[in-house]
Amino acid sequence: MTWQNQQLPADHPAVKSGGVGVLIVNLGTPDAPEKGPVKRYLAEFLSDRRVVEIPAIAWQPILRGIILNTRPKKSAHAYSQVWSEEGSPLAVITRKQAEAMQTRLGDDVTVDWAMRYGTPSIPERIQALMDAGCERILLAPLYPQYSAATTATVVDKAADKLRTMRWQPSLRTLPPYHDDPAYIDALADDLSRQLDALAFAPEVLLLSFHGMPQRTLELGDPYHCHCQKTSRLLQERLARPGLRFRTTFQSRFGPAKWLGPATDDTLEEEAQAGTKRLAIAAPGFSADCLETLEELAIQGREQFTEAGGEQFAALSCLNTSPAGLTMLEQLLRRELSGWIRS
Repeated sequence: MTWQNQQLPADHPAVKSGGVGVLIVNLGTPDAPEKGPVKRYLAEFLSDRRVVEIPAIAWQPILRGIILNTRPKKSAHAYSQVWSEEGSPLAVITRKQAEAMQTRLGDDVTVDWAMRYGTPSIPERIQALMDAGCERILLAPLYPQYSAATTATVVDKAADKLRTMRWQPSLRTLPPYHDDPAYIDALADDLSRQLDALAFAPEVLLLSFHGMPQRTLELGDPYHCHCQKTSRLLQERLARPGLRFRTTFQSRFGPAKWLGPATDDTLEEEAQAGTKRLAIAAPGFSADCLETLEELAIQGREQFTEAGGEQFAALSCLNTSPAGLTMLEQLLRRELSGWIRS
């Protein structure tokens, strides 16, 4: 008699197994646009050694003594300007992306979502997938351009959870897709649609990526190169008569030198140089969030118009657009090859 057809003891616990899961992950968000939740979120985010690469003995007193006592109130106000009835835009969009992928991928896969910082957490959702019988899990960080401060820290958190598990699932990770034809096609199609719908023809299209300290490039992080390649490929696809492109980096924080040119400086520079009509897109973000809805759409508009600009448009991220969802399905199916029927 083989072990497969042996009679199990009557008290043997029921175990689900044999399933395949997908865990879609984005950066994170506080649970509410209020000082307390924002403080908890920032404490977790800014304590990650991959996000702030300063020795903890020097950084933690600054974080606990200054930043977490001053920044949460300001950030809570910013979040309140973009918060919807459904909640945080980033969480809402990520959840809807996961729901759409569940519908598209069907019953062969269980699709879930998590935030790297905040809730729902990566360890919690990995456990939920395992409890649902998913012995194979595709971890899908929705960061097109790789950085140690984004993609790598998602993998770190997943590994921390695996370290505590007696029965570990097999894990795959979605690679960065900064130059993937499916991604470039989706961006070009969706941005073209939005540009065509504008009431004005922009003179300049700013492609704004999240900034990183200059030191990350010098230490070998490929993020800057990935952003530049995305920008170059996208410009080739979006070429329009009279439309000029610029690639910039946003969200500077602290006194260190960051990748440039800076988005806010460039907005003022363009307006002061006589540019009257400008649009801005954020190709490195898979979903609209504080950095796109408040920093670009609200602050960016103010910076441009106060410096002399007249017409301004902040274009949406891929979000749950048809182009974005088709791209995401293509990427997930490719990485699930051999685990599910194509």
